Amino acid sequence: MAPNLSNGYVVVNVDNGVNPSPFTLEGSSLTANGHVILSDVPKNITLRPSPHTISKSTAPGAFVGFNAAEASSRHVVPIGQLKDIRFMSIFRFKVWWTTHWVGSKGSDLEQETQIVILENSDAGRPYVVILPLLEGGFRASIQPGVEDFLDVCLESGSTQVTDKGFSSVLYLHAGEDPFTLVKDAVKVAKAHLGTFNLLEEKTPPGIVDKFGWCTWDAFYLTVHPRGVIEGVRNLVEGGCPPGLVLLDDGWQSIGHDSDPITKEGMGQTAAGEQMPCRLLKFQENYKFVDYESSKDPSIKGMGAFVKDLKDEFKSVDYVYVWHALCGYWGGIRPNVPGLPEAVVIEPKLSPGLQNTMEDLAVDKIVNTGIGLVPPELVSQMYEGLHSHLKSVGIDGVKVDVIHLLEMLCENYGGRVNLAKAYYDALTASVRKHFDGNGVIASMEHCNDFMFLGTEAITLGRVGDDFWCTDPSGDPNGTFWLQGCHMVHCAYNSLWMGNFIQPDWDMFQSTHPCAAFHAASRAISGGPIYVSDTVGKHNFELLKTLVVPDGSILRCEYYALPTRDCLFEDPLHDGRTMLKIWNLNKYNGVLGAFNCQGGGWSRETRRNQCFSEYVGKVTSKANPKDIEWNSGKNPISIEGVQVFALYYHQAKKLVLSKPTEDVELSLEPFNFELIIVSPVTTLPSKSVQFAPIGLVNMLNTGGAVKSLVYGEEGNSVQIGVKGTGEMRVFASEKPLVCRIDGSPVAFEYEENMQEGLEGEITRRSLTHSSWDLTSTRDRERGGWHPMTYKYSDATPMLIKSIKDVDNIYYETEYRREWCSSKGKPSPCFLFARKFTRPAALRLLNTTTLELR
Repeated sequence: MAPNLSNGYVVVNVDNGVNPSPFTLEGSSLTANGHVILSDVPKNITLRPSPHTISKSTAPGAFVGFNAAEASSRHVVPIGQLKDIRFMSIFRFKVWWTTHWVGSKGSDLEQETQIVILENSDAGRPYVVILPLLEGGFRASIQPGVEDFLDVCLESGSTQVTDKGFSSVLYLHAGEDPFTLVKDAVKVAKAHLGTFNLLEEKTPPGIVDKFGWCTWDAFYLTVHPRGVIEGVRNLVEGGCPPGLVLLDDGWQSIGHDSDPITKEGMGQTAAGEQMPCRLLKFQENYKFVDYESSKDPSIKGMGAFVKDLKDEFKSVDYVYVWHALCGYWGGIRPNVPGLPEAVVIEPKLSPGLQNTMEDLAVDKIVNTGIGLVPPELVSQMYEGLHSHLKSVGIDGVKVDVIHLLEMLCENYGGRVNLAKAYYDALTASVRKHFDGNGVIASMEHCNDFMFLGTEAITLGRVGDDFWCTDPSGDPNGTFWLQGCHMVHCAYNSLWMGNFIQPDWDMFQSTHPCAAFHAASRAISGGPIYVSDTVGKHNFELLKTLVVPDGSILRCEYYALPTRDCLFEDPLHDGRTMLKIWNLNKYNGVLGAFNCQGGGWSRETRRNQCFSEYVGKVTSKANPKDIEWNSGKNPISIEGVQVFALYYHQAKKLVLSKPTEDVELSLEPFNFELIIVSPVTTLPSKSVQFAPIGLVNMLNTGGAVKSLVYGEEGNSVQIGVKGTGEMRVFASEKPLVCRIDGSPVAFEYEENMQEGLEGEITRRSLTHSSWDLTSTRDRERGGWHPMTYKYSDATPMLIKSIKDVDNIYYETEYRREWCSSKGKPSPCFLFARKFTRPAALRLLNTTTLELR
């Protein structure tokens, strides 16, 4: 079989004799590179090497299977005991949503776990990912067993779909880099299943680069066209023109089963009241049907509204609308002319879902059932809905309430077959009407969707909803729920980001934690949109996200937790700071967030406040916290000796070695964003230089779009997107600054490196003398490297520089002893700056000494 070539990576067939799998099952021990990861493995468990791997030089993973005594539609099978190995995992805490969870033994696992990553060890145990898969009509998840066993739960969702022998319910992959490990595991899963496409093979919709406004929190179900136009006008007049307008729930024609099919449910105004309703027609409801164009009253309806919106506000390139996977929350109303056939099905929750958090949407739909269109007719539903939307100028859809089918599949071939039919029909319709990628997926956090629904869908929500307040009534939820949201999005992206571009959801710019949210969205790498009430905006904050044309400074990759956070608990251990990283075109960015104070409770089976963990947290950051070699446009830092770290909140610049830690402390629900820019030395002047970006923007470094160093080594040309205050680091004052070729005034802050007066160049291998602010020689004073004159150039000077074998960092109260290959050595190999006579004197002196 030929290699599977796909967008820059290759999945090849394995020759196990050349490069055997690191996984073995000997006796009752499952090992990776000879280290036990699961013990007491039962005899019915099977292990076989994967026939696929990423390259000829990469060791293949292995598939885990089992044989059961009897055929069944649901199997819970112990795989082995997990003991004393730290893990991180992603599990479904709600039917619709997943989050991060950590532990060190099998009993620490949660039900409905979608992925587990085992930590490596100093003794040589590699990182190991355990990825539940689909097999035949069954879908796998992980859950805790008795006596610290890791159990696999395999279920079809239908008593009519049974089996007893399985060979690939879990995939195991080992490696030394946890980020590469997960990506490689998903690539092998693609080669194995052949049912989805990776994010790197697809193009996200254009909305990811636009600022957006969603109507949900602004109107809830009372959304109406005049209000939407007024909302967009306020944003435009405030200097933050949206490129995306998303009409959320409230535009469709819906009704209760007790209502006549000719009458829309006009009384559904509060969130939750609409969930028992079903769709009555594909066309919009009366609020939008009755809209008359302000330019020509004879033109009416949704088409007139969309045209007026785009004509009046030139920034609006995209109008999306919301709909549920099954048409509406309650599905399709049966026996309605013009709609496909539908049958009301009572949802059945699996044992795993019964242990998830209580949820209003689940309660409502379980009570009233879902009007399900049979799988053989579902293409009619999507064609009817999407063809109409396309005809009135709609550019895409937010598809919500996705993970519903597993509750409805008893008579439709089980969860896998029903999901495949629906996702195939949705994919075909989106390709036909919305360019193949005009979709935001939501409430989709389960491996059924990831493996079956992402052939074309490229953008999806990676966290639970932005909750302004706690729906359970806890007043502190205004704060701790925001920390939960950050953690959901950051850790879920490690798994979901292989399938879809992570979308961190909307937020409100006037919320008490609005800046906290804005900072995370700025560096998330996904779209940025708000759900502000009409006329109520924090424009000062919004302008740190939006450039004047309605676009955003989006990162090149998607934000992920730093390596030192993966196996920690940033919500309720009282000490861990959430740190996330991403890449811009020419720099990296670190985000630090104090999220402590709330999260999942195993006892109450819900998210709740943990006020005992609220407090100041301290952590360390490092340029190597950023995974520079990631994404389609990695940044090479080979040979980089120094990084310029710009702190957005503190407004300060620090120079740091590649392996040097800086300390961060944050009060509850506070944040810091650090732009990390590699420092380059201009060869003609030996000037150290690094672009920083627009410091008035939260993603400061995202403004740098091009960077060209002059051929003569004494100039730099930077392309900048946006407006505001542009900063760079330069170790000497530039002679001139030009914008579009014209000289402009600029400021040079000689003490911008706060607290680093004696450290600026001591962090490189080149010695300079900076500490001369007290000198009486005016030519040699100030914050510039001293130029050594003829009289300075003596053997004593050279000896004094060569004798420096340690550096004291005054701002960090520590001393560093210089070494090379583990042995004491001088700190500096070079020195500057010397006049020509001084340099000649040193050369002559050296020549005399050599003779």
